[in-house]
Amino acid sequence: QVRVVESGGGSVQAGGSLRLSCAASGSRVSIVAMGWYRQAPGKQRELVAQHADGNNVNYGNSVKGRFTISRDNAKNTADLQMTSLKPEDTAVYFCSARAVEHMTARTNDYWGQGTQVTVSS
Repeated sequence: QVRVVESGGGSVQAGGSLRLSCAASGSRVSIVAMGWYRQAPGKQRELVAQHADGNNVNYGNSVKGRFTISRDNAKNTADLQMTSLKPEDTAVYFCSARAVEHMTARTNDYWGQGTQVTVSS
């Protein structure tokens, strides 16, 4: 099992910045990717940013140029720096960690409980 814990979030005015942090921990697994997703009320969960092994980074179209994900492979942490925030960025933000089991080589995705980000106009 892998535990994923988010921190950060909160309320900010449009144009402001916030930083989210995520830490993953587990035994007998290797974390091969970490990412951030978000879900606004009445909408599906969507990709915000993902950082996979090999320095493969992907961003959702709506956040490109404004958000930056940084990952520390040794610590299994992933931070999301959010700038130029807009009201439409308001959502619950979830951290995910993709882990490969050492014994079986099975891959599983694990999720944190989410943290609220609210951007007011």
